[in-house]
Amino acid sequence: MLQNPASKYRPFVPVRLTDRTWPDATITKPPVWCSVDLRDGNQALIEPMDIERKIRMFEQLVKIGFKEIEVGFPSASQIEFDFMRKLIEEKRIPDDVTVQVLTQAREHLIRRTFEALEGVPRAIVHLYNATAPVMRRVVLGMSEDEIVELARSNAQLFKDIAADHPHTDWTFEYSPEMYSDTEVEFSKRVIDAVTDVWQPTPQKKCIINLPTTVEHSSPNIFADMVEWTHRHLNRRDSIVLSVHPHNDRGTGTATAEMALLAGADRLEGCLFGNGERTGNLDVVNVALNMYIQGINPGLDFSDIDGIRATVEYCNQLPVHPRHPYVGELVYTSFSGSHQDAIKKAFSARQEGDIWDMPYLPIDPKDLGRSYEAVIRVNSQSGKGGISYLLEAEYGLQLPRRLQIEFSQVVQREMDALGTEFTANHLWQIFRKEFGMDVAQAPQYRLAEENGEVTLNAKLHWDGQERVLEGKGTGPIDAFVQALSQSLDRSVRVMNYSEHAVGEGANAQAVAYVEVRVDDSHTVFGVGMDANIVSASIRAILSGVRRAPAVQTAAA
Repeated sequence: MLQNPASKYRPFVPVRLTDRTWPDATITKPPVWCSVDLRDGNQALIEPMDIERKIRMFEQLVKIGFKEIEVGFPSASQIEFDFMRKLIEEKRIPDDVTVQVLTQAREHLIRRTFEALEGVPRAIVHLYNATAPVMRRVVLGMSEDEIVELARSNAQLFKDIAADHPHTDWTFEYSPEMYSDTEVEFSKRVIDAVTDVWQPTPQKKCIINLPTTVEHSSPNIFADMVEWTHRHLNRRDSIVLSVHPHNDRGTGTATAEMALLAGADRLEGCLFGNGERTGNLDVVNVALNMYIQGINPGLDFSDIDGIRATVEYCNQLPVHPRHPYVGELVYTSFSGSHQDAIKKAFSARQEGDIWDMPYLPIDPKDLGRSYEAVIRVNSQSGKGGISYLLEAEYGLQLPRRLQIEFSQVVQREMDALGTEFTANHLWQIFRKEFGMDVAQAPQYRLAEENGEVTLNAKLHWDGQERVLEGKGTGPIDAFVQALSQSLDRSVRVMNYSEHAVGEGANAQAVAYVEVRVDDSHTVFGVGMDANIVSASIRAILSGVRRAPAVQTAAA
């Protein structure tokens, strides 16, 4: 093994753009949006979409408001070809939507692509070929001149075939694949060769797409590349400059936003960032980032949960619960102090006020979410709301793993009853689940000698009275040792926490104990008592009673 494995990598060579302007620019309007869910997103799925899923995704994209939708790679497979034909023949393409298809720079694939588009009212035909040094040298074995000629000749083929179908409104798009790894001077040379063939005009523009095929540089370096290209391309006033970021470094959103600052007009990406490897640009993220800056993105995400459901169904992949804007948990604060701040801010807010809310960058209602999801519990909420209510109403501060464990209990009750749960309802479930009304603390005596605690106790267990005796470093340790011997089962305390509820004469200690029983079950127990030792013993008994193996053995 190399002593320094990182030595086999080299820093990305930046563009020497000393007079860059993008850092001082601001985004003031949305770009042209193009969804590539049905092509780039689809080809990255474990199981690509069938026709039914493709139709459902297409209709969702139209409903959101995308006016340019890359629907497939018709020359790649029969299902891709058939889907394109279905959209055309069944007149499923709205008048204000332009479909886009992709093809490699190979004659038979180009001809097959145009064949799939026969009769389409309008279409973007997207041509690409690799331009990066590693592709020229290792994969293709072609010189720079040969790469330029490949792009030029296939651009001419596009133009010739399109001329034979004058009833379609054609838009041409070209991508120097792996632009992000190509010398900017060579990218310009190839692009200029293509636009020299297509001869776009300000009235009839072509699209030049700059992909971060693999994200190797930081977003600022890519922005420099885009700004350099934006400044130096021939016929720039006749070009819609597009970018297609991937997310290999986890910075696809930043790459897209900086590219817009650097002169890009158009973004290609997927809903929630689906795509090869770490994914494509998440267009929802960028659009809603604009929205919370007061810019209308022109896309409708007012039913974010419905959109997520469609995407999860079509892609057969889940959306992460922490995914920006759409994740199940992104508007739920698990911290009681966070939820308290949100509640106070809601109370202080007046109708028409600028949105200025702690922990909530966007109004959940703008995305079809309710405020209740933050502080109330129903079938759509999770452990955050449950723990908040138990803390707000009863002072309980549940450990995180206990939140998870108890939320599963609550969900089972919800599935059975199908109603929203109040704080009192949760409290009754909690007391029943953890045996807080029946798991009485035993009578016990403690003695300490030379730093060792001896515990003697009498315990009623499953109708029997048991006499317990144990020694340990403290009362809890001594009780665990005594209980293990009496039940002839292994009992270990894995985690312990405590706090007080109430004040003065009404104060109660609450103990939470995570116990491992028989080396097979790890469960929580909860105990409350005016005395902290008694509360801890109650908690241990609560956990042991909840462990199935011990219940069976004791019976």
